[in-house]
Amino acid sequence: MTPNRRQIRDCAKNMVDTCNVKRGDSVVVKGGAYAQELLEEISLECFRKGAVPLIISTSDRYSKAVYDEIPASVLSTVPKHYVGLVRDSDLLINVEELEDPRIAEEFPREKLVARQKAMLPILDIVNNPTDGKKWLYAGWPTAQAAKNYGVSYKQLENLIVGGMTVPPKTLMAIGRKIAGRFKNASWVHVWDRKGTDFKVCVEGRRLNIDDAYISNADYSIGDRGANLPAGEVFVAPEENQGEGTIYCPVTRDRMSERILRGVRLEFRKGKLLLDRAEADNGTDQLVASFKECRRIDRASYSPVRTTNIAELGVGFNPKIKKAIGYILTDEKVSGTVHLAFGANNTYGGTSESVMHWDFVSAPGVNIEVERDSGRTVRVMTKGKLTA
Repeated sequence: MTPNRRQIRDCAKNMVDTCNVKRGDSVVVKGGAYAQELLEEISLECFRKGAVPLIISTSDRYSKAVYDEIPASVLSTVPKHYVGLVRDSDLLINVEELEDPRIAEEFPREKLVARQKAMLPILDIVNNPTDGKKWLYAGWPTAQAAKNYGVSYKQLENLIVGGMTVPPKTLMAIGRKIAGRFKNASWVHVWDRKGTDFKVCVEGRRLNIDDAYISNADYSIGDRGANLPAGEVFVAPEENQGEGTIYCPVTRDRMSERILRGVRLEFRKGKLLLDRAEADNGTDQLVASFKECRRIDRASYSPVRTTNIAELGVGFNPKIKKAIGYILTDEKVSGTVHLAFGANNTYGGTSESVMHWDFVSAPGVNIEVERDSGRTVRVMTKGKLTA
């Protein structure tokens, strides 16, 4: 199963338009071989804009063989030729690499960590605050992924393709409405009946609207990346303040792609309490992913912010109505918030890290904002914006 020809062309055009591609841009188009037709349409659309694309694709068979056969010592080697390619490019467009995300559950964790270490120089180039690269990360539906998330293929297609084709003007209108409620906010309080109850400080931090378009103004302030589907208002809270708990019904392990359910996280003074982290399944994997990324961060960044709060986001894509464990779409569900830990230096924060993991609440949250005037305003009640 795959989207039809018209959908592929429409989505390819949306991806290129989102990236604000310009004549003369050098573009790397990377993704799974299963989506080759999409990668080619993206590249053709770049050519039509006067840009010059290069396609890089890999298959599930190849990825599996790499993690089965190649030792960690080799996988940790920095790919100098790819570093050079990224350095000389203007834009990176990445489409979901695996046709079947379940195969990643069997990849040895030490090899995943090794590969992540090798990619650090690329991460630093892309996120450079002075001249970083524009980037787009996009989902794409497959029958195998749908099975992994426990939904029909058509449901997954509606979430990804449907969510991807909401016009940027529509998303911006909704985003501005939500962002307006956070004007002059100093603290944000979020709670629900499922176990989420936390406060974070956002005083002085800029609000970002994910409207499926990287404008020149976005680029100039360092907001150079985008996801498709889009649809969230997000902010980098103060990294060393805030406390409480978040309950996340379903997510994917940051390293192994394994589905985790019933995650309960607690943080104090902005820092995740790993010894109190719980999940209905896979608690050990969850904790191990944070610890493994923290080891990498200790050798690369100071201060180490692997487990500090990094993002507060509010989802609002009108086409995405259900969380399935695919973070790319889950964080866009209306009536939810997500709290991330790790990196946030590309959208108004101060943390560098190889970790960025979003935990999405159950739908139906309540949100109150304490303004810098001291006045408290209700923004959302049971997932609905207040009048």
